[in-house]
Amino acid sequence: MTGGLELVARMAAVCLGRPVRPKSPTYLKVVSSVPPPGVVHVVSMRSDAVTVAPVFLALQQAGDVGQLIVDAGAGPEAGPVGRTLAELGIAPAHVRPAVGPGVGADAAVMAETAGAMMVAEAVLEELAPLVVVVSGSSDAAMAWSLAASKMQIPVARLEAGLRDRDWRDSREINRVLMDTLADALFATTADAAENLAREGIGQSRVHLTGSTAVDSLRRMLPRARACAAWSVRGLEPGGYLLVTLRRATAVDDDERLARIVEAIARLAQTIPVVLPLTDGERSRLTEMGDAHRLVAAGVRCERPLSYLESLSLQSRAAAVVTDSGTMQDEASALGVPCFTLRGVTERSVTLTHGTNALLGEDPSELADVRPRPGEPTPCAIPLWDGRAGTRIAKVLRSAYAFARVPRAS
Repeated sequence: MTGGLELVARMAAVCLGRPVRPKSPTYLKVVSSVPPPGVVHVVSMRSDAVTVAPVFLALQQAGDVGQLIVDAGAGPEAGPVGRTLAELGIAPAHVRPAVGPGVGADAAVMAETAGAMMVAEAVLEELAPLVVVVSGSSDAAMAWSLAASKMQIPVARLEAGLRDRDWRDSREINRVLMDTLADALFATTADAAENLAREGIGQSRVHLTGSTAVDSLRRMLPRARACAAWSVRGLEPGGYLLVTLRRATAVDDDERLARIVEAIARLAQTIPVVLPLTDGERSRLTEMGDAHRLVAAGVRCERPLSYLESLSLQSRAAAVVTDSGTMQDEASALGVPCFTLRGVTERSVTLTHGTNALLGEDPSELADVRPRPGEPTPCAIPLWDGRAGTRIAKVLRSAYAFARVPRAS
């Protein structure tokens, strides 16, 4: 192991208080006929909800596995996670905020890894699941993986093996650390599975299943197109760009953010631009004195979009401009051109088999985005067929000794 991987290994050893060793699949004996939830799914942002939902629904269809979704971000009633899960057909009764015995609500949304681990340990001790399912690369997901592993609870890792090799980004460290800790790893592509093999993760722990985010897309696309979010806004199919920039490298530095605003304003002179903004981003742009540039250029500054609205707008956009990993996958599945304002991406298959192109890190490159003409042509990426959740559920049910939950009569 060299470079970033050595750092990850040291972090794991310190956090767990023991050397990190490859683990074999764990088979646990059930001591109660009707235990607490056998599966706890951890989500902390909307992209996690989109990724986890197909696994939850596939296990739910089997009807004999108890499970619960824990919202490790904001409370599910008010936050984007809860709304997205509801759109995806998961009832609020199956979702709870990450608040455990003696742990206040404020601690449940702490960004610090130590605070998130404190919450995770309290909740996992209360629920005593047989396996914890995690996805994404957030600090919260990494904290729950660490807590579960420390408590000897197996971790099932969605979106395993994604790598961009940018060790300046904490998300890359989180991805490698979470994969190292996981008991079962579900890779979205062959490239991701190969990354895991190169890092010495045993083949018995790795399962090539496809993308669950694409499962959600394929299931929800008819509804998304029916809501015609483009038409509601007076836009023509194929006649606008959808721009979403959320990474800290894009929005946390005032000078860089001002350059992004300038480039988007120039871009809007050639084609209508839809730009969702959070309240915080809108206030910040106003304080910087840059909000007027967007308005003057005709940029449609929107409130944050729901999952269905975002998918609807993506499906009929001339192109998507983003720094989101999930949107890179979605654009390729839809066949919509995607331009990513990053120098590297962990979604390498979207570059080799999809519609994605890297713009680099210079915001001025945004102004030169030109979508190609013609109808979108969805990309046939292997195993992105809408059945990844079913494959993962099958592995989970066979690998862990879940107590059978009686079916409703």
